[in-house]
Amino acid sequence: MNANQESLIVAAYAKFPVPQGAKLSYGTSGFRADALILESTVFRVGILAALRSLKTQSVIGLMITASHNQVSDNGVKVADPSGGMLTQGWEPFADAIANAATPEELVKLIGEFVKKENISFDGPKQAEILLGRDTRPSGESLLEAAKQGINSIAGSLATDMGLVTTPQLHWIVRARNKGLKATELDYFEQLSSSFRCLIDLIPNGSKSGETGDKLIVDSANGVGAEKLENLKKMLDSLVIEVRNSGEGILNEGVGADYVQKEKVVPEGFGPTDVGIRCASLDGDADRLVYFYVPSDTGNKIVLVDGDKILTLFAIFVKEQLSILDSDDSYHPRLGVVQTAYANGASTDYIKQLGLQVVFTATGVKHLHEEAEKYDIGIYFEANGHGTILFSESFLSWLEIRNSDLSSKSKGSEQQKAALRLLAVSKLINQAVGDALSCLLLVEAILQHMGWSIQKWNELYQDLPSRQLKVKVADRTAVTTANAETVAVKPPGIQEVINAEIAKYPRGRSFIRPSGTEDVIRVYAEASTQEAADSLANSVAKLVDKYLGLGLGGSG
Repeated sequence: MNANQESLIVAAYAKFPVPQGAKLSYGTSGFRADALILESTVFRVGILAALRSLKTQSVIGLMITASHNQVSDNGVKVADPSGGMLTQGWEPFADAIANAATPEELVKLIGEFVKKENISFDGPKQAEILLGRDTRPSGESLLEAAKQGINSIAGSLATDMGLVTTPQLHWIVRARNKGLKATELDYFEQLSSSFRCLIDLIPNGSKSGETGDKLIVDSANGVGAEKLENLKKMLDSLVIEVRNSGEGILNEGVGADYVQKEKVVPEGFGPTDVGIRCASLDGDADRLVYFYVPSDTGNKIVLVDGDKILTLFAIFVKEQLSILDSDDSYHPRLGVVQTAYANGASTDYIKQLGLQVVFTATGVKHLHEEAEKYDIGIYFEANGHGTILFSESFLSWLEIRNSDLSSKSKGSEQQKAALRLLAVSKLINQAVGDALSCLLLVEAILQHMGWSIQKWNELYQDLPSRQLKVKVADRTAVTTANAETVAVKPPGIQEVINAEIAKYPRGRSFIRPSGTEDVIRVYAEASTQEAADSLANSVAKLVDKYLGLGLGGSG
């Protein structure tokens, strides 16, 4: 790194000093905090994104969002060349530069990292970064901070994509680096055409099932509202009513996180919606859950969460593979990836389907990495974040198989199954979890099966569960193993948790440090809601006793 480059960074640094007392870390999906203290961090992530682009000689994405967090928060995450999350090997560098207290320290850290990673500033391609943001008022100033960081790396190009969902930005980055059409319109056209293909391939008679004509979507007063309105204009076989499209406060009493955690109707829903199929997105449209209102009394809902979406996808994909399975030369591996937050009943059901289930630590980056090991890997968190990954070798085989079937038995059930899987691979966002693409796939499969949301929900009955969090001085005091199901530190805590679990039929509980705030998260499930609540409260008290601030648990 030459003197001119160093001086560019130092000059830009003066506008973005680290706020006193702030210490941020790259969590499960980037930096996230109160928007008022984030400018310096976003500036530095702009530098990181430019360096990542130089290292990979690829287009990189930078998204300004705090997803399902309250509107006063914001955050920043990086999309790698594949469209996936930033490689975990660069996270320690992100932490280090975010907290560099002086321009000299920042330049030193960058210089050492550039040397270690053998990053050239004179390569054949200069850095190119695509920038996106959600609808938060703080997004514009933070986007400007990101641009300043990118521009402090000589020759870098920052392209503002405007208001986009997080999954759209990831999709566009992936498509750009594959040399494919990669505008927002291309995204909409690929999703809508793949959806139409699946609808056209529905077996005769299925359309007359109980699916229901109308879908009502709670858009969390976020960026997904506008994008869904644009998308639905391109769909003629699906009636969508969009609510919470910006008239209220982002993520406040609305959205996938609220609906999944509280299990009550979001703002704008009520007795007139009884029995109708409903769905909720989160603030940046990367999470999706479904629900329905069971009666016109009270505000309770029946939640159809990410576990049920995963199960629906697994049933459909397995069905298509079984129709195709007459070619003994190749047997694709289908795997399902979950976290410890997955309801135990969902895991049992998926295993009964004869599918392999593996567990990872919480966080999409962990699930995504494990799912890539399969020909078809399906992953979902209960919170509604997930997708399906198809290996290049499987897709190549499927294209050949479809071509072969087309010449020998065009219109056969086998060929239709091949076409359905090809359509799914284009409809689903293989870069990252995407509420809009997952929503269309859910709708296509329900129409294919002729299922109502009630019938879908009846696949299995969830074990009652409860999630709490306990405020602590230092969340790193808890470390875990075995996909976060066992607490290794502090010493002795797992043994007392086990003793509590043993008191409850079908009891299960674990604790884990939050990736974004100083709290320890508690999960518990048992045979009844009363038992799950009691177990969660008991474990929260144990956490508080061992390392809490004496503040107890909160929902």
